[in-house]
Formats: sequence, structure tokens, C-alpha cells
Amino acid sequence: MDLCRDPKTMEPEELRAYLEDVRCELETMDEEEPEDETGEEFVDWAERHEELEDLADEIVEQLEALGERVD
Repeated sequence: MDLCRDPKTMEPEELRAYLEDVRCELETMDEEEPEDETGEEFVDWAERHEELEDLADEIVEQLEALGERVD
């Protein structure tokens, strides 16, 4: 998934598709969460997960700024 895309430059339809992609990736990551919460693998997973959550929030904020309803 291309995380370098800037939500501020996207149209509402693009934003909705991007949000769906991000949410799907988060679901996949949740299924693959490392069991050892003290290991480096978990730290890397958690950082990536947080980045995706932040991105999802940014996309929602942009949709709302454009006056779009977000489910």
C-alpha cells in the first residue's frame, strides 16, 4: 500500500477508497499481531499499526473538511 499519498490532494471518492484500503490493512495486521509484546517484531508491528491508524484519522478528517459524511 502506498502510504505516501497525500489525503489533502484527493477527491472524496479517492479518499473513501484509500480509507477502505487502510482499514483493510489494519484488520490484516490485527490478525497477525505478534504474541511476544516485548520483542522487536512487536515494536515494529505497533509502530506500523499506529501509523496506519493516524493515516485513517487523517483521511476521515479530510473527508469531514470536504463536508462528506463518514461511516
